[in-house]
Amino acid sequence: MGSRTRDLPPRTGIAHIIRELRYSEAGRQYIGLLLMPVFALLGDPESRSFLPGLLLACSGLLVRLYASGYIVKNQELATTGPYSVVRHPLYLGNLLLLAGFGVMSDRWWALPVAVLFWLFYYPPAIEYEDRKLRRIFGPACAEWQRRTPAVLPSCLLPKRDGQWSLRTSMRRNAEPLVIAYSVAWLTWLFIEL
Repeated sequence: MGSRTRDLPPRTGIAHIIRELRYSEAGRQYIGLLLMPVFALLGDPESRSFLPGLLLACSGLLVRLYASGYIVKNQELATTGPYSVVRHPLYLGNLLLLAGFGVMSDRWWALPVAVLFWLFYYPPAIEYEDRKLRRIFGPACAEWQRRTPAVLPSCLLPKRDGQWSLRTSMRRNAEPLVIAYSVAWLTWLFIEL
């Protein structure tokens, strides 16, 4: 059993294998990063699909940048800024980013692949993160989780009593790497247009 599934009821056979795959953080991250060049290299971007996809992908990057400036992983419970709108804004940013690449590629299969990838990997990641944060931060976390949706916002106005930090975004959460990698593949798609 992986460390993310240790607290869950045991499973055997194919159910065990599928659950371990779904809870694999490395699998989720590497496959997600791999999908961007796959969509870019196998895509056939057209002007009609490029702009909407670019807007989605850039929205995802901005959500990630905004969220990463508020989070200090496992040390402070982030409940302000984007974390007052959804509990997992980084995952929302990833969904928008991958959906954007899928739309930009102008391949019929790319957007469904992006969505299916997200649906396979992210619900278990959300469950694990929520469970871990409740263990670390206790009742305050449980209350925040009760009133804040996981990924799809019920309100778009963030709570403003927190402070966003570019330094936190850049140094602690390695967001420049995600942005540089994404921009490189966005540039590739633009050149192919």
